[in-house]
Amino acid sequence: MKLKGAEILIKMIKEQGVDTIFGYPGGAVIDIYDALEKTQELKHILVRHEQGAVHAADAYARAKGKVGVALVTSGPGATNTVTGIASAFMDSIPVVIFTGQVPTALIGNDAFQEVDIVGITRPCTKHNYLVKDPGKLARTIKEAFYIAQTGRPGPVLVDLPKDIMGAFVEFEDPGDIDMKSYKPTYDPNKKQLSKVVKLIKQAKRPVIFSGGGVVLSKASEELTALAKMTNTPVTASLMGLGTFPGSDPLWLGMPGMHGTYRANMSISHCDLLISAGVRFDDRVTGRTDKFASGAKIVQIDIDPTSIHKNVEATCPIVGDCKKTLGLLNSMLEKEDKNAIKGKPEERKAWIDQIAQWKATSPQKFEQGPDIIKPQFVVDALHRLTDQKKTIITTEVGQNQMWTAQYYHFDHPNHFITSGGLGVMGFGLPAAIGAKAACPDKLVVCIAGDGSIQMNSQELMTSIEAKLPVKIVILNNRYLGMVRQWQELFYEKRYASTNMEQSPDFVKLAEAYGATGLRTDRVDEVESVLKKGLATDGTVIMEFMVEREECVYPMVPAGGAISEMILV
Repeated sequence: MKLKGAEILIKMIKEQGVDTIFGYPGGAVIDIYDALEKTQELKHILVRHEQGAVHAADAYARAKGKVGVALVTSGPGATNTVTGIASAFMDSIPVVIFTGQVPTALIGNDAFQEVDIVGITRPCTKHNYLVKDPGKLARTIKEAFYIAQTGRPGPVLVDLPKDIMGAFVEFEDPGDIDMKSYKPTYDPNKKQLSKVVKLIKQAKRPVIFSGGGVVLSKASEELTALAKMTNTPVTASLMGLGTFPGSDPLWLGMPGMHGTYRANMSISHCDLLISAGVRFDDRVTGRTDKFASGAKIVQIDIDPTSIHKNVEATCPIVGDCKKTLGLLNSMLEKEDKNAIKGKPEERKAWIDQIAQWKATSPQKFEQGPDIIKPQFVVDALHRLTDQKKTIITTEVGQNQMWTAQYYHFDHPNHFITSGGLGVMGFGLPAAIGAKAACPDKLVVCIAGDGSIQMNSQELMTSIEAKLPVKIVILNNRYLGMVRQWQELFYEKRYASTNMEQSPDFVKLAEAYGATGLRTDRVDEVESVLKKGLATDGTVIMEFMVEREECVYPMVPAGGAISEMILV
């Protein structure tokens, strides 16, 4: 059976279980869009910028637990995806990006809208392809999806020359994918797990540290069971929020630069740190020589290159988090129940010490009668929403940190944010992608007035695609996080961070066909939130907040995480 290259592409995408594509057409992909128009099984969501397509596909993947797909044209269409690809790469998100390319005969000739997108994205993709043989197209697409979602997930780019998409070729099913050079390790070494059991039984002051890998491997139940079985306090990275219930007494909060006092102090004083699916990035560790310096560290990760990369592990374990934690729990169940919880007096002393740290510097804010505190808005949103039915996305900056601190997540896959790359402009297209993945859930984007302007054109995508999202803007008329650093370390020289000249976000919402609400009154915060959440369609809720509010606690650059600025 002879098929056109574009038809093979659509056929193979459907066979991978894809139901939604985020994209933007152009000349190099016109054959693909023509083939896409002929199928009823794939929904195409037209974004207003290619960066938004990848962010939306990224969030779709996180919310749905499937591979996200983006389709763009050549040249600027392709280069516009790079920020989204780099963000997905840093956060290990399975996304496949299809880019158009000039005909093969013109590659290297500086043809119109030609760029070497394979070369450009080589450092920020898990793998990428330039298809030059239409006979290899079907297998290439299947390999791309296989690589994106296996092992440590990540983005894969497939560059598609226009003549390959227009060529007719005999279609052959590529069959199962078996790559000799790519064999992820899923099953952990049992001898190493036996060592972990011994370390748990010996520990006086244990802490479990959960990361994004626990979300990706769907291992939150196993991690929670481990914590309960061993009576061990739990902290989680920004990417790991929701892997352990934020309402549980064993929850320590997030660690790191803007982590809770009790989380940072617990890590600094523990004698055993069991980490799962974390890469110990600099925002978490601060000074690595001071990070858990008195502890034996267990590091569980499916990616062997992450082991020992930033922090030296006492007991490294390469394997899938779900399989590893499940097997560890099975081994622990055969042990004496009291032995794995430590000596009662020692564990009580440790829990009491953590309670003292919490009392010494609780995570709190004081809301006065006059000016809205941004933390108050996030706290109110948390109280007014059902966590099982609400997905929160954020932009990047102070809004992201206040969300992590004051919206207490009890479930995985309900907090979607750009962690590693920290992309402003991520939150709105991410909210659209999450809504496409989970149409029955409420999706709220928490944003700053600076970051929302990075991709505000995606409001039109939300309206046209009938994917209503709610947007909460914490408007302090500053680039808040940079301003905070300028206040604390640069004698309040607010260089280029004052954003008093901003759009009227209510009118902006109305211009796109959305609803706009605004308040600067403390006593109206809850009523505006209730109205906005109850209103049909896309809604912007703008809150004029304290201009010079800072995110605390804060660890200064180069400091240990135990050296926090608390107020």
